[in-house]
Amino acid sequence: MKQLSPEQIQENWQELRQLINDTFSGERLENLNKMYDYFEDRMCLAPASGKEHYHNAMVGGYVEHVLHVTKFALQLKELWEKGGATIDFTDEELIFAALHHDLGKVGDLDHDYYIPNESEWHRKNQGKIYTHNPKLQYMTVTDRALWLLQNFNIPMNQTEYLGLRLTDGMYEKANESYLITYQPEFSLRSNIARICHAADTMATFIEGDQWKRAGQESEKVVEKSVSNIKQAVSGGKTDEPEEESGLSKKHSDLFEELFGES
Repeated sequence: MKQLSPEQIQENWQELRQLINDTFSGERLENLNKMYDYFEDRMCLAPASGKEHYHNAMVGGYVEHVLHVTKFALQLKELWEKGGATIDFTDEELIFAALHHDLGKVGDLDHDYYIPNESEWHRKNQGKIYTHNPKLQYMTVTDRALWLLQNFNIPMNQTEYLGLRLTDGMYEKANESYLITYQPEFSLRSNIARICHAADTMATFIEGDQWKRAGQESEKVVEKSVSNIKQAVSGGKTDEPEEESGLSKKHSDLFEELFGES
């Protein structure tokens, strides 16, 4: 399972705060910093999802995920522009939407959104590392993100609102009326939401790949450990010894009982 070190968590947080200070200005920057100061301890440790096979269900996963989405959104904007797409929004608008699309996952003013799953069985057998906090009033992640931003008096324009609101694409049923249209006048007039959604999808699946690779590396470590144990039991020999001492035979029998045929 992928994990972040304390140093990586701190570096990601510093990168996030630097990005905010480099991108925004004026009263909006002041209020953004107030919000991030308020949530610092909680946000630094928040996961991006509750199940390990989703994406970044780990301590520090939230911050890493929104940084990924923002980076990919900026890269995709350049790609779309080179391909001939109309880019009628600024980098500031794109960064604002990408950074805050999952803000609701930090919870409300008093409670975390995700809490550690106390069921060892569910953690071990279903990968449910975290569970939703029952103390929270139900809201969608997007609705809570919008509520938190307004609570800290952080304004957004219409372009930013639609980019943030629709980042989850068709994974959010409430977005259908925006994305399934049969009349041109009802179609989205900006590509910001499409680019944010593509960036979020890209980040999610790449983080999933990283989780799989981390699991494969863990399996290799286990296999190596088992191999080392086998060699220790057999006195460092890979071939079957001609004659085993009583102690060595006892160890070999115990190993076979625990691990099966060598």
